[in-house]
Amino acid sequence: MPKLSVMNEKGKQVGDVELKEDLFMAPVKKDAVYYTAVAQMANQRQGTSSTKKRGEVRGSKSKPWPQKGTGRARHGTVRSPLWVGGAVTFGPKPRDYRTRVPRKVKRAALRSALTSKYQEGKLLVVEEISLEEPRTKKIVNLMENLKAGPSTLLVLGRPDPVVSKSARNLQGVKTVNAHQLNVLDLLNHEYVVLTKEGLQVAEEVFS
Repeated sequence: MPKLSVMNEKGKQVGDVELKEDLFMAPVKKDAVYYTAVAQMANQRQGTSSTKKRGEVRGSKSKPWPQKGTGRARHGTVRSPLWVGGAVTFGPKPRDYRTRVPRKVKRAALRSALTSKYQEGKLLVVEEISLEEPRTKKIVNLMENLKAGPSTLLVLGRPDPVVSKSARNLQGVKTVNAHQLNVLDLLNHEYVVLTKEGLQVAEEVFS
């Protein structure tokens, strides 16, 4: 059974924790990770961009000048896409980009991403993160003590507004609750730092 060292906030080892094999020693399925990540990004799109067709553009429906005799090119309406202020050809319209991914595929993708982090040595466990008031410097010191890079995902066992406020000013650092763990966040961050409680919740939810 795989194990990880449990560190305190000063970066010193205070114990070990056993990891569940089905979550951290799972087969790495790159195709599942890819499809899940693409679906997540698509689901975040608003799909509210819109352009006007010929029938929606303001302007006269009559010809701007006679068909013949003026020496100018033929035009049927000022609403034409050829005119400035006219319609847009094949422009975007509001649409839903959402893509449904089967639950088994999402679970396989999450397990693959966590397994990859464990195999790369980018998975860290801290005993707890205790802050009495929001202090960004405390999170910076924590990252330095744990030897985590500037791109880090903090996984908490339960919502902690003080920790979230302390980390939100750091570019590349994001705080999530364990039950909100997802493939896109794991891919977008180099290191994953879980509190001991966060690890327990993640194993209960996703194992």
